[in-house]
Formats: sequence, structure tokens, C-alpha cells
Amino acid sequence: MDTLSDLLKDELKDLYSAENQLIKALPKMAKKASNAKLKQAFTSHLQETEGHVDRLNQIADILDLKLGGKKCAAMEGLVEEGKEIISEDGSPAVIDAALIGAGQRVEHYEIAAYGTVRAIAMALGHNDVAKLLQKTLDEEGAADKKLTSISEGGVMAEAKAAVGDDDK
Repeated sequence: MDTLSDLLKDELKDLYSAENQLIKALPKMAKKASNAKLKQAFTSHLQETEGHVDRLNQIADILDLKLGGKKCAAMEGLVEEGKEIISEDGSPAVIDAALIGAGQRVEHYEIAAYGTVRAIAMALGHNDVAKLLQKTLDEEGAADKKLTSISEGGVMAEAKAAVGDDDK
């Protein structure tokens, strides 16, 4: 990796892997969620994530880049943490709170990654690529805010009520 262009290509391949791993994980998270708004948030973000992959393919066409061939280790770890939560038994509301945490860790990773790649694209003068990356970055930020809203809008209160006096 000798140039900023090499870094951009490497980061895009990493994001492509991350998004494809997430496409496989989100339906499982939605299935485990008991809160209807949380279930819907995971389902709608799956559709957005498929759009993110489409955008990455558009970027690959612009840059004449072949995506694939790289595994995003960070997303692999985040997905593995999500799988641990999915396999847990317990209070559905507490599981929902844990799923929100897992989802937000994913979103924060993606926000950092897309922000970095967008900055590299801008530095290289790839303004068309940067605009596509910004669109995805905006959607990732909105997904994070939606998870916060669901958490604060009832899931945390439900989780606290579900376990009673143990959480004083």
C-alpha cells in the first residue's frame, strides 16, 4: 500500500465485505428482536444495506475496481458478538437492549469507515465517489439515531421493568 489510491481501494473492499456480512446478520437480529419497532428498524436497515452494496458497486465501476477478495475482520467480530446475543435466553426486553447495543456498535464502525473513505476520495478529487459515500454515511448516522430513539423510547424502560428490583 504505497499510495492514497491504494488505500482507497483497500478500504472500499473492506466496506464491501462488511456490508455483505451485515446483509446476512440483520435478518437474524430482526428475528430475535421482540420489540416491533426494533424488528422493523433491522428489517428496513437490511434494505438500506443492500443499497449500500449497490452504491459500492457503482463506485467500483467509476474507479474500475474489482470488489471482493477481502474479509472485514472488524465486522466479522461485531457480527460474532451479535450472534452471541442471538443465542442468549432471557428477558425479551433485555435481549432487545443488547441487540440495540450490538446494532449501534456496527453503525459506529460503519460511520467511522465511511467517513474515512469519503475523506480519502475527496483528497484524491473523486467528488462523485465522495457524494455516493456521503449518502451512505448519512444513512448510517440515521440508523444509529433510530436505534437510540427506540432504546430511549421504551426498550430500556421495558428491560428495567422486566427484571424488577434487581436493577436498583
